[in-house]
Amino acid sequence: MNIKQGSTSADTRPAFARRVFYIPGYDPIHPRRYRELYRKEGAAQADISGYGLTLNARSGKGRYGWQVAARMDGAEIASEVDVMVWSDIVRDSMSQTIAATYLQLVRTAWVYIASGALLRLMRLRKGPVIAALYPVGFLLVQAALAIALAYGVCRAVSWAWGAALPYDALGDVIGAALGIGAGYALLRWFKKRDGKFYAYYLMHDYAYSARYRGANPPALEARMAEFADDIAAALTGDADEVLVVGHSSGAHLAVSILADLIRGGRVPPGGPALSFLSLGQVVPMVSFLPDAHRLRADLAYLSHSGALTWVDVTAPGDGCAFALCDPVAVSGVAPPGKRWPLVISAAFTQTLTPERWRALRWKFFRLHFQYLCAFDRPGDYDYFRITAGPMTLGQRYDGRAPSASRIERPVNKFTGMAP
Repeated sequence: MNIKQGSTSADTRPAFARRVFYIPGYDPIHPRRYRELYRKEGAAQADISGYGLTLNARSGKGRYGWQVAARMDGAEIASEVDVMVWSDIVRDSMSQTIAATYLQLVRTAWVYIASGALLRLMRLRKGPVIAALYPVGFLLVQAALAIALAYGVCRAVSWAWGAALPYDALGDVIGAALGIGAGYALLRWFKKRDGKFYAYYLMHDYAYSARYRGANPPALEARMAEFADDIAAALTGDADEVLVVGHSSGAHLAVSILADLIRGGRVPPGGPALSFLSLGQVVPMVSFLPDAHRLRADLAYLSHSGALTWVDVTAPGDGCAFALCDPVAVSGVAPPGKRWPLVISAAFTQTLTPERWRALRWKFFRLHFQYLCAFDRPGDYDYFRITAGPMTLGQRYDGRAPSASRIERPVNKFTGMAP
């Protein structure tokens, strides 16, 4: 075991210092989940790859995070990781009644279907579209089962009443009441077990973007401004690299945050290298919506900026991501002189052993987090070398060719970048 929690010598001076800002996706869970994932998977990767990591819990107030001391390739590296928490906003958006969730279903389906976004997304990757349709389908199945149960109970009670007593309309009333109660109880049973089904969770996720037709809700915009302030402060510090990691829907938040920073002149020349790593991105689910003007403008702006390095990592084995889809190009906003992102594959079928791949291939949500985990046969993508190693993201991928199977054709109907 090459990773542990503890302290390092105060006399050790790192050869490389890094600040990491991790922006999670639509996730209501406490950020300690990410620290434990880093601890566990970092240990596994350290054993496989033969380097050392020491994880230290951060004390005091401030954003949730941890410190990592690493020894790789003969160098000592110190990384400080901050989790940019917006789980409270997610939880607030998920506090919906059963009836409100079904209303969200109707509104979300209408936005994606009526705008034509759904059909265009299917021209990119069917996996994430199926993932988007899953909560709609499963919630409708739940409703159908509840209606069938309600009808069955109603008929059974009415029949039993009529068999025992002379026919009376009261039997129908009692049967209807008991039937409705049974149907509602079944719906509540499904909702309580959504930790296994993910239907309500995913419905809330897609509804969150669809509600504003691709624009950011005010509460999220305010939180993103706070994130930008923290990153800007780090860019004036003495780190060698400031690395922003955006996972899943956190990737499109990072795009806008970084575009705001660069556009606002908050990336000082001669300061730390600014790097952006997007993982398992689902950018088209938002950028293809009618009112995603801000995101499309930020994608275009960031893609030709010389102020940062942007590497986008996905894998065809991740059915929840738009694998190898260049988020700028497919959104139809690639400008002349486009530089970013460098689109590469984590290639799960090659970087995981056959046994490991067979164990994970049908665990879709687990695979969506594989980017943050250990690989049995790591290639040039290693999350722990990127976040705790002795090279900047730009140095690590200097000269790296993009994936030959990447998708760059523009299929978005909505390409406007101003309201």
